[in-house]
Amino acid sequence: MSKFWSPIVHALTPYVPGEQPKIQNLIKLNTNENPYGPSPKVIAALQAEAADSLRLYPDPDSSRMKAAIAEYHGLQTNQVFVGNGSDEVLAHIFQALLKHDLPLLFPDITYSFYPVYCGLYGIQYETVPLNARFEIAIDDYLRPNGGIIFPNPNAPTGIPLPLADIEGLLQANKDSVVVIDEAYVDFGTESAVALISRYPNLLVTHTYSKSRSLAGLRIGYAVGDAGLIEALIRVKDSFNSYPIDRFAEAGAVAALQDEAYFQQTRQQVIAAREQLVDDLQALGFEVLPSGANFIFARHPQYAGEQLAAGLREQAVIVRHFKKPARISDFLRITIGNESQNLALIAAVKSLLQA
Repeated sequence: MSKFWSPIVHALTPYVPGEQPKIQNLIKLNTNENPYGPSPKVIAALQAEAADSLRLYPDPDSSRMKAAIAEYHGLQTNQVFVGNGSDEVLAHIFQALLKHDLPLLFPDITYSFYPVYCGLYGIQYETVPLNARFEIAIDDYLRPNGGIIFPNPNAPTGIPLPLADIEGLLQANKDSVVVIDEAYVDFGTESAVALISRYPNLLVTHTYSKSRSLAGLRIGYAVGDAGLIEALIRVKDSFNSYPIDRFAEAGAVAALQDEAYFQQTRQQVIAAREQLVDDLQALGFEVLPSGANFIFARHPQYAGEQLAAGLREQAVIVRHFKKPARISDFLRITIGNESQNLALIAAVKSLLQA
């Protein structure tokens, strides 16, 4: 704490990211990274980008990247906004579109960056409790609001919401923006991008960190009505005119050009998730339905904190949330490759047999 801080700094409670341990030989299943590397086409594109042109600023409009994303989704380039990771994209969304007189709505158990943004930008918000099955109940959002945001599938629960429910929410909520955060959508959840042409208040965010295996490049984007995108661009250009560097743009374009690799690796993750669910259920775990590259699980006889600590002693790291108390016995487990998942199950068995 310093006397030189601006007043707002004293009131901030920053987001706490998942641990990135420096210890070697860990089974790292705590931050939802993809167990498979990026497409070989991405590696080739990054190598080609390492040239004299790095002395020049990147394209401030990220035109190639926007064009590739627009073509991929069947949209126009003026319906695409790109940023330095989806967290930056979300930050601009909160500031540009979600600060109004009525409160912003989002689930009580969800991505914990949402209340952090609200604190940073002075946004009034209300949390909407998940139901008894840890699901988002759309009817609970049918009330006056200054905007609605939630991930689909939700995080950290992993439970997907059917596209029909999202459309019902949009039909009943035409006077404020609805943001669907689709960080994990490629692992078995219907995307709301198909609804953009019919609902000018819908904004959908994506990231390259999960299904595209590019968490290290920091690439995210939003797609929606051109009027929404214009607001984001105005905020971005008042903050940082060059958020996407030359490597990120080259990698982003190349990733979208290798659909076969994308489909192969995402199907591998989905298959591994179903196998891991079966294995944990056989050991007595309750596992919530997941449409993501992670699962949310608890054992009726063991505290979540106890299991997380025991796994760590065996060099397996998973994510445990102490708050809220309602989920304190759950573990969020990233889907690893076959050897990582087998190591996890072996470690769990040893704890249960101890």
